[in-house]
Amino acid sequence: MQLPNIEDYIVDVMDWPKKGIVFKDITPLLENPAIFHFTVDQLTAPYLTQGITKVLSMEARGFMFASAICYKLHAGFVPARKPGKLPRPVISAEYILEYGTDNIEIHECAITSDDVVLIVDDVLATGGTANAAAKLVKDSGATIAGYAFVMELDFLKGRENLDPDIPLHVLLHVSGD
Repeated sequence: MQLPNIEDYIVDVMDWPKKGIVFKDITPLLENPAIFHFTVDQLTAPYLTQGITKVLSMEARGFMFASAICYKLHAGFVPARKPGKLPRPVISAEYILEYGTDNIEIHECAITSDDVVLIVDDVLATGGTANAAAKLVKDSGATIAGYAFVMELDFLKGRENLDPDIPLHVLLHVSGD
């Protein structure tokens, strides 16, 4: 049986959200039950026996994959949100954008030192958000089992900004050619 190519379900949208950007639209992948199921299975496979207790994901598109991965791993879900979106006390981590800085937050009680955490998102770009997520996990005293991304924009070299000792699992590499 030939495995599906998830790249066939990701549509390039030119000049969105601004001129010169090629946006990778994952909604066709999400709309197809078989491809979505396949993608979640592939993202989860390396971590099935790692004792994952929590899956942390950054808003918003990563949430769609992370919640399904939580179900498969029997793990809890930890949403990393933009500042001011979570109702209880939080811990925060700053990351660098091309035009400044931003922060993500999790509830301060969401992760404990007993947890084994998988960090999930749809895209690895510059690595800033993923690094901030890893900082939140480390600040909580937990163990990071790895990162799982649907795609990596290789031309942005985000993996170079991540801790090389944390396993990185990516399904699709985008060269930018």
